[in-house]
Amino acid sequence: MVKSAKSRAEKYFTASERVDKQFLIEKAKAEQARADHTARLRNLRLAKEAAEKEAAEKEAAEKDRSKK
Repeated sequence: MVKSAKSRAEKYFTASERVDKQFLIEKAKAEQARADHTARLRNLRLAKEAAEKEAAEKEAAEKDRSKK
């Protein structure tokens, strides 16, 4: 049986939609991975800054005690 132009176009269109949908899924996964990585780095930076601040305050308190 000879396929009509409409049938071939529909087949091509559905295949194209499937590829587009897969691309969007992969894009969303990549964006989520990047967001997770950024959040992890931000948390590490904030923890480091908090530790450094605490160490600086402790050092300042030690200097004040030694001066007295």
